[in-house]
Amino acid sequence: MKAEEFDKRFDRADDITSELDLSSLRRPSAEQRRVNVDFPAWMIDSLDREAKRLGVTRQSIIKVWLAERLEDQHGRAA
Repeated sequence: MKAEEFDKRFDRADDITSELDLSSLRRPSAEQRRVNVDFPAWMIDSLDREAKRLGVTRQSIIKVWLAERLEDQHGRAA
């Protein structure tokens, strides 16, 4: 399919997924990397209480809170 036809189908909101090669799809900067961080016991206890209250894991709450803070900082700098 030529790019012009592809663009027309996309603009009409046609389903174009059959035309895409999704086998090599990746999200830049989304790969996982492991980081070890030492926290004081009181902080772990607080994280665990809040995670339990929200029904999520400790790791999830740390990721969400860090992401929120980074987004706040990024938004302020822009």
